[in-house]
Amino acid sequence: MLTAKATMFRWRVFGMIYIGSLMFLLFQGGKTSLMLFCILNVLLLYLVLGRWSGIGSVTGERRLSNAAGGVSQSGRTFAAGARMDVQLSIRVPGIWPIPYILVRDRLIRQNGSSVPFEASFVPSYRRAGEVSYTTPPLERGVYQFAPTECSTRDIFGLFEHAGSFESSVPFSVYPRMVSIRQWRQLKQGVKGPYSTSSSRLSAKETTQINGVREYIYGDRLSRIHWNATARTGQWKSKEFERESLPRTVFILDRYAASYDNQEQFETGVSVIASLLDFGFRRATAVGLVSAGESMDSFAPQSSSDHRQMLMNHLVKVQPDGATPLYRMLRQASSLIPAGSFVVVVSPQGGEEAVRSMEWLSRKSAVPVLIHLTSPINAGNIADTMAKGADWLRLLQRSGYAAHSLGALHELPGVLEGGSA
Repeated sequence: MLTAKATMFRWRVFGMIYIGSLMFLLFQGGKTSLMLFCILNVLLLYLVLGRWSGIGSVTGERRLSNAAGGVSQSGRTFAAGARMDVQLSIRVPGIWPIPYILVRDRLIRQNGSSVPFEASFVPSYRRAGEVSYTTPPLERGVYQFAPTECSTRDIFGLFEHAGSFESSVPFSVYPRMVSIRQWRQLKQGVKGPYSTSSSRLSAKETTQINGVREYIYGDRLSRIHWNATARTGQWKSKEFERESLPRTVFILDRYAASYDNQEQFETGVSVIASLLDFGFRRATAVGLVSAGESMDSFAPQSSSDHRQMLMNHLVKVQPDGATPLYRMLRQASSLIPAGSFVVVVSPQGGEEAVRSMEWLSRKSAVPVLIHLTSPINAGNIADTMAKGADWLRLLQRSGYAAHSLGALHELPGVLEGGSA
């Protein structure tokens, strides 16, 4: 609105000057008045033709890459904390001279926050150019670029002409993850109807289809996946889940009142993502229960599509729950298979955590609690430890595994050490 008023004001001033020059020519005459009037006409023609400079039909293309070189196979997913390199290739149609082009870009996150970027370049004789910039470290979430705005002014800087183009595909920033080399408790502590000591290759298969694989000579006709064979033109066989894969369910507590800040919740999401990555690398059938404003659940599977589905959920999840941990577990009872290995990631402790672990044990599950603590200042370490010692000792005496961590980098040491 202010730009439109300023433009209108400039045109009015220029019109008054033009009328004054015309009156000077008519009533004064002479070469000076004629020369001044001709100069104003040339200037007016230049300013008017600037509206058809072609900037209104500007086109462009945006290319994204990870500043550290870690682009995913799809090119649309990045890891949290990474800086992203953005390169814009811009072209302006037409032939009218343009002194420079100002480019304004804006990156929008799913929560509505945005990061603006601004750069300029002088177009080549082909009226094209490139602009590059690097974003700050990106947090977990789904991002999309707003339409890129391009503008230019005449050589006098009086009037601005603008245009925009849209060349954006939403991309995801996955949670931070740490690599876990081993988790002895997952191998030794899973005791249930789905657990067995037989090898994965010799294990008995279930009737649950887990995907499609290449045909192996000797496969029975009943095992051939006829639809996939007809679609690809190559022999394909059905892949079934095996009973030797332990069913592991991760539970993410999204109770909003239990988190001190957003950073603590991000730690919980990163812990879940790291554990999922470890489970899939070990060919473990893993599932997820994410209880917040809505009850989101994913049955245990070990396929790559299932992994992608879980990670996409973790990208968007927020602490929006209104139900404490114990009540939430009771509501999600049907989503937790009996005999499964259940890992609860929650900042809730005390009686709420004890009741939750006892209820999972009565359900014939093998429960593990990963308790999220807030960052501790040097002055209150002793108070914090004393406050949580009673219920933690109670869980340990009862034979439950309960780990406590305040930052993601502590997770490998906690799990690989195997101590509760």
